[in-house]
Amino acid sequence: MQISNTSSLIKGCSGSSSFICRGENEEQLELKQENEDTSSVSPTHEEKNHIKPEPVSNQIISQDFNETENQDEKGNHHKNSNIQRKVHRGKRPFLCMTCGKSHAKKSDLTSHLKTHTGEKPFACNTCEKTFKRKNSLTMHMNIHTGKRPFACNACERTYIRKDALNVHMKVHTGERPFLCATCGKGFLKKIDLAVHMRIHTGEKPFSCKTCGKSFNRKFMLIDHMRIHTGEKPFKCLSCGKSFNRKSGFYVHSKIHTGERDFSCEICGKSFIQKINLSRHMMCHTDERPFPCSTCGKQFRSKHTLSSHMRVHTSVKPFQCVTCGKKFNKKTKINDSQ
Repeated sequence: MQISNTSSLIKGCSGSSSFICRGENEEQLELKQENEDTSSVSPTHEEKNHIKPEPVSNQIISQDFNETENQDEKGNHHKNSNIQRKVHRGKRPFLCMTCGKSHAKKSDLTSHLKTHTGEKPFACNTCEKTFKRKNSLTMHMNIHTGKRPFACNACERTYIRKDALNVHMKVHTGERPFLCATCGKGFLKKIDLAVHMRIHTGEKPFSCKTCGKSFNRKFMLIDHMRIHTGEKPFKCLSCGKSFNRKSGFYVHSKIHTGERDFSCEICGKSFIQKINLSRHMMCHTDERPFPCSTCGKQFRSKHTLSSHMRVHTSVKPFQCVTCGKKFNKKTKINDSQ
């Protein structure tokens, strides 16, 4: 039997012949017949002049068994159905011909190819959102069912996805493997580091088409767009108040539950948000990191500084609906009424 080239050797590994790739130190491939004759056959003139193919590295060489019955080492008969052996040298032998990315499993390559085609064959019956992978749809369904199967053993917090739990566990271990090369700040996730780098580069790739304001994260743009649309999709079931941001709804819900996770170690006062505790700590340290560029007066928060700047600019954005008088502070409207 003549083999034209190495490529045909790899691609033609089906039917009556099987090709097995030996160890890295061996220098040739062995061709075996499934129904090989026990008697020796003299090689033909054509076989004598045939050059043996060189070994192929980092490739899959398959062996297909389509027969209904085979024998094991002890001679016992057993049935096999569509069995395929894959013997390979490399750890990532499945190569994408579009971008060159390699994969360890054929199923991974199949899923990867959908990134090029845009195919999303798995659709949610509840919200019609589509996914490239079936397991992504399965995890998405937990949003609708409320199922959170992955629980933290340290604080009992639960998650829809296992990878989210793995990231959360680093909060308890203090592990922050992704470090910023500019300022040294550490992050739990690689994507968080990538977003953080935009602070140093000034990159804001997400722009509002209505007002032109730019943001360094996509979710910030989505939240911002609700200012223009007036949409408030996050509604409190306890009091009916609605919010345009999920973070605002989350903080508000703690008012009803009485949950205050952040406590001052000096005076014991507790707060709903960590940022409120940080601002409170300035009362004990007398820290005022926000100075006025006009008069030099210092303030504990950026919001207070912005309010103070109206004294110098004479901007009065707050108007009384009764008399039409304008004020530079919202609290002064209530005082006039």
